[in-house]
Amino acid sequence: MTSNTTSPTPSTDDEAARGQAARVFLGLKIKPVPAEFVLIASAALLLTIFGLVMVLSATSASPTGPFDTFIKQGVFALIGIPFMFVLSRFPMAFFKKMAWPILGLALVLQSLILTPLAVHADGNTAWVMIAGQQFQPAEFLKVATALWVGYVLYRKQALLGLWRHVFIPLVPVAILILGSVLVGKDLGTAMVLLMILLAALFFSGVKLRVFLLPLILGVIGVAVLALTSQNRLDRILTVFSDCSGDAYDNACYQPMHGIWGLASGGIFGLGLGNSKMKYEWLPAAQNDYIFAIVGEELGLIGCLVVLALFATFAVGAFRIVRRTDDPFVRIVSGSIAAWIVGQAIINIGVVLRLFPPLGVPLPFMSQGGTALLSVLIACGVLLSFTRTLPEVPAPANVAAMVPRRRVSKA
Repeated sequence: MTSNTTSPTPSTDDEAARGQAARVFLGLKIKPVPAEFVLIASAALLLTIFGLVMVLSATSASPTGPFDTFIKQGVFALIGIPFMFVLSRFPMAFFKKMAWPILGLALVLQSLILTPLAVHADGNTAWVMIAGQQFQPAEFLKVATALWVGYVLYRKQALLGLWRHVFIPLVPVAILILGSVLVGKDLGTAMVLLMILLAALFFSGVKLRVFLLPLILGVIGVAVLALTSQNRLDRILTVFSDCSGDAYDNACYQPMHGIWGLASGGIFGLGLGNSKMKYEWLPAAQNDYIFAIVGEELGLIGCLVVLALFATFAVGAFRIVRRTDDPFVRIVSGSIAAWIVGQAIINIGVVLRLFPPLGVPLPFMSQGGTALLSVLIACGVLLSFTRTLPEVPAPANVAAMVPRRRVSKA
């Protein structure tokens, strides 16, 4: 007599539980991309694409043709975006090791403004022409300064309470950096570099008195340089002037047309490509005043999209500052965030006539291949830092679902 035995059939609930456990186990094996990586990379890509579209629109009335400037800007974007993701794979030790050499190379490039290769424009000597290609070396100096000052303050982390340890080598080299830019009379870029240095001091955690002294000296220095130049003084006065009479034809001309273009867009704008100010009414339409073209063609909605993208970038960068355990990562990330977000605020403030014209471009969006490449390099550094952040622990109920290996006893 034989007995038929049947094995128990697994229930649907058991199969679902095992399937979910397998998915959780696989997800833990494949490390997810940090949220900070997604925020920074997406904001950088969207702002760059948005900027290319607006540069094409702003230069469509150019005598040289609508595609000349766009193609040049596009080439730098095609170089900078892949390079950003390549840098994101570099280890943090590389940036620490190369901080001094990168600063030295940037200063050598900046010194070219003192040679016959220099290009003079708008009262400044900030550009260099090599093999028919013009670039602004001070843009690379911004990245180099953020890395260098972060490394110096990281190495002196335990000694930052003593002024002499902050002074050497920070102050002499900072004077060299700022002086190399001010010799070309580029006060706007010097202010951005000063902002990077001050942000590094702030995020390094120095005592308040150590931070306030360079801040006060920096403000006094900027004020002296501004008030001793008639051209800069005229631009400062445009903020408080009604821009009537002779003032309109001189320093007020561009600020007034910028605000008129921004205001004429209303809520929805005149339509992409339909700007009127770009027809020689706004000389720097594709440069410092590209935000005015955004407002004129895409209206308040377009401006809010730009602001939202910069806010997304800021959230991603400052999340790195908040989550990291490494002082070097915190200082450099805070400096880069202060540079890019601060420069965007200054540029938009100039268009709104809250600040005098400073010649500071809108990051990612203004025409200028060197400026675009430098911010994409900075984003690559931030993306690399996101890979060093501590992992967020899995919830207890998820950890319990991960299958455990059975160890067989001999």
